[in-house]
Amino acid sequence: MLENATGISHAKIILIGDHSVVYNQPAIALPLPAIKTTVSIAKRANHQQLFSSRYFSGSISEMPLDLTGNATLIKALLERFNAQDTGFELNIESDLPAERGMGSSAAAAVAITRAIYHFFDHSLSKKQLIDDANIAEHITHGNPSGIDVATTSSRNPVWFLHNQGSSELNLNLSGALVVADTGIQGQTSEAVNLVAEARRTDFDQTNAYIEKLGRLTTFARIAIEDNNLISLGDSLNEAQRLLVKLNVSHPKIDQLVKVALNNGALGAKLTGGGMGGCMICLADSVSSAVNLQSVLSNAGAINTWIQPFRSEELIK
Repeated sequence: MLENATGISHAKIILIGDHSVVYNQPAIALPLPAIKTTVSIAKRANHQQLFSSRYFSGSISEMPLDLTGNATLIKALLERFNAQDTGFELNIESDLPAERGMGSSAAAAVAITRAIYHFFDHSLSKKQLIDDANIAEHITHGNPSGIDVATTSSRNPVWFLHNQGSSELNLNLSGALVVADTGIQGQTSEAVNLVAEARRTDFDQTNAYIEKLGRLTTFARIAIEDNNLISLGDSLNEAQRLLVKLNVSHPKIDQLVKVALNNGALGAKLTGGGMGGCMICLADSVSSAVNLQSVLSNAGAINTWIQPFRSEELIK
């Protein structure tokens, strides 16, 4: 056992395939290593087990109901290492906003798992990491798809198809992505129900939109692997037009999309459930991304982040 240990994870967004993924179409999720969650553990001389985060600070045994997933994961890992009486303090620091479709709960679970394995000086395979992090996610989200844990623990884009699992894609892109928070909490359940109702009332038209979103996701995969930013941007723009037709966008998202496209973005769309939450836009360079970040902030985005596609492209 170490005196101190850390575990790091990061945010994710759905690049394309939002909503259509529910209906057996593919989706691509993108890791955002620039937006981190860090878990640190420090050994304590007594048997106290303490937890601290922006939501709660205190004993692990007294963690509130909405943190039951994290508490259950921690207890399960302590039992695995026969360390139920080990004293420590676990602290979570996260740049991820909650309930914005960026995988905040999955990122916490991944970072907790990595930190605890590090603390007990034990190796951790990718499969074990995903299995363990999903202990928390199954409690937090009931029946998660698994895409959040897969992407918050990966450095590469994740190709996801319902009931077939996920696989990593080769990231061969230049440029950068800008993520902007509208400041409006997304309404994922309401948006999903809205699309389901549209399929009931106008199946042919709605299904045509869904199938086209699936084809666009395949085009986006080819663009990612071929470093074709223009093609990727076109796919993102067309996906947004279809999501608007499915009534899952939001006036604030539409406004920020328009601002981004008017200021040099190659493509822009909502990400996740929609009806609020975040939007994303594609820039051909980090300098263009910095400009887009500024104009989106001036247009009312409450927070923005830049993710260069290539790690050597530093933000100056």
